[in-house]
Amino acid sequence: MNDNTTVNRRKFLQTGALAGGGLLLSFYMPALGKGLKRVPPAPATCAPNAFIRINADNSIKILCGHSEMGQGTYTAMSQLIADEMDADWSKIVVEAAPAHQDYFNPGFGMQLTGGSASAYSEWERLRKVGASARAIMIEAAAKKWNVPAAGCTAKDGFVLHSSGKKISYGDLVEAAQGITPPTDVKLKDPKDFKYIGKPVKRLDTKEKTNGEGIFGMDVKIPGMLVAVIQRPPVFGGKVKSFNADKAKAVPGVQQVVQIDRGVAVVATGYWAAKQGREALEVEWEDGPLLDSVEQRKLYKEMANKPGSVALKEGDVSAVTGAAKALDVEYETPYLNHAQMEPLNCVADVRADGCDIYIGTQAQTIDQMVAAGITGLKPEQVKIHTMLLGGAFGRRAIMDGHIAAEAVQVSKAIAKPVKVMWSREDDVRGGYYRQFSHHKMIGSLGADGKPLSWLHRVVCQSFMIGTPMEQMAVKNGVDMIAVEGATELPYEVPNLQIEWHRGTEAVPTLWMRSVGHSYTAFAKECFIDELAFAAGKDPYQYRRSLMDKHPRLRNVLDVAAKKAGWGTALPAGRARGIAVHESFKSFIAQVAEVSVTATGKIKVHKVVCAIDCGPTINPDTIKAQMEGSVVFALTSAFYGDISFENGRVKQRNFHDYKIMRINEAPVVETHIIESTDTMGGVGEPGVPPTAPAVANAVFVLTKNRLRKMPFPADVRKTT
Repeated sequence: MNDNTTVNRRKFLQTGALAGGGLLLSFYMPALGKGLKRVPPAPATCAPNAFIRINADNSIKILCGHSEMGQGTYTAMSQLIADEMDADWSKIVVEAAPAHQDYFNPGFGMQLTGGSASAYSEWERLRKVGASARAIMIEAAAKKWNVPAAGCTAKDGFVLHSSGKKISYGDLVEAAQGITPPTDVKLKDPKDFKYIGKPVKRLDTKEKTNGEGIFGMDVKIPGMLVAVIQRPPVFGGKVKSFNADKAKAVPGVQQVVQIDRGVAVVATGYWAAKQGREALEVEWEDGPLLDSVEQRKLYKEMANKPGSVALKEGDVSAVTGAAKALDVEYETPYLNHAQMEPLNCVADVRADGCDIYIGTQAQTIDQMVAAGITGLKPEQVKIHTMLLGGAFGRRAIMDGHIAAEAVQVSKAIAKPVKVMWSREDDVRGGYYRQFSHHKMIGSLGADGKPLSWLHRVVCQSFMIGTPMEQMAVKNGVDMIAVEGATELPYEVPNLQIEWHRGTEAVPTLWMRSVGHSYTAFAKECFIDELAFAAGKDPYQYRRSLMDKHPRLRNVLDVAAKKAGWGTALPAGRARGIAVHESFKSFIAQVAEVSVTATGKIKVHKVVCAIDCGPTINPDTIKAQMEGSVVFALTSAFYGDISFENGRVKQRNFHDYKIMRINEAPVVETHIIESTDTMGGVGEPGVPPTAPAVANAVFVLTKNRLRKMPFPADVRKTT
């Protein structure tokens, strides 16, 4: 990428979206949905949440407030607008919106992409944006022709009149100036959708395949230096002292400065900065020396004691007459997000403002953090959201530390700087999915149905101590830590969910599917254990306990049917099943599995059924299910961040492996047509995968896999 490309983009965002001879339509969306009103088309007063720019050349630019990290957000958001606008899809272009309250996610109260919420949070709002723009174009044409608007219609970027007249949106730019958007707009009947619900060409494919797409790592601005940071080797550690003489002697090294999270070596390029860091001498004051073996013992002890009650129905302690009882434990490790693009951020701090170029999920947080560091007003901090090379939650940090480091370094050296993380920096740098231990105690009646279910979760909380604590913590329980466990779909008369909080210094963070990623493993494996203890088919057993959850039971039925549940398989293969609800979507998966002569698991096929309500782009849904399965299998087979003497043992992809393409199974996705509440698709495909595989392995080996990652030889597991 050349300097001019970046500078032009930067200048565009600084000066607003009005340059270039186009019409900028701005919209205000009241919380109660009572209509739309005109906002003066100036950068400082751009309308909340959405912009449409109609250009004289007939192109339509959509500014998207949701980050594009491969999940198809740019395309999906544009489909909502373009369909209601009756635009020509080939004329649509999309660009990241600036950080501003106008683009706050309605569900989060800030500009944040996560929780698989982009589609359902914008389903109605962005359609109104498109419909309002269509109404303005029709009115503009009617005035130009001096005819009633009732005789005009819109189609493919043109306004048509019953007389045969036709004019493009681009030719109406001048006539549309000053027209007030209608206070109420009529949305299309779903049967009239042209783009919504259809597989359309993704808007970001071309730039990502021809190299034009600009990711955070690609950014280069005039005068920019590069920095790498030496961070404490132990979480909770601090710099005691450092000697920069040897680092400064490395050719290219310009400065060495201490910041909150360590010592930054600043150089003319990445290699010089890295070499300088290796020469840097730092004496550390270590924090607590965590050891994974000891942590496992501690969590096991905690799980044997009553915890804080998250949910209680009936009385698990008063059950009598149980025919059988099970008492088992499950465990999941710390996990690294392992997004393909290493973390990075460019910051340019000046007396009059600050520009930040970053692939981020949390523009509002980054903006506020930078404002706090620099003393600038939030509106003086410009966030340029770049394409994200993967994220899975890693770029949605509540302390904004990725941006904070770059801002602190730039402020210290009074120059623009790109802070770059190596893969080792991130693998050992914290903010993991938390380690968890699960105590599962259940009992069965004479009919084989469950009489009681106790699920005790032990794990850290990444919500306590943050601005989101009030939202997430109830009666001393972090409800995010136990999500998935507290939404048990099976009918059990005596149910209790408890939580113990781990207090390690290890920074933890949401990761794709968050608490569901570990609670679903324990829940879906345990219901399988109960089914076999009752002598029942695991599919039919689940089904018999789900009368109050028809959408979930339906996807269970579809997945079982499409996978051929109960039919013969080739010798040496077995099926396992799992079902889970998360992020308002309902998913069931059937995994077809074999075990090699050396005990290695081979997943041949995963059949997935999903009910996510109305769909925007079925191709995106299928892609997300495929990606979710591979993501989940990577964690199940290889994911493990462990500690010894306070240090992370893993370093890079050689010892924190990612599933290779030759290991990936066929993923067959069946989308349920539904008009029910819309849900997300980026995360819900992850939770059922590992338990479905583990349940299939039990059929083959009679060994229960209760710990992730799964062992290299599953024949020896007990």
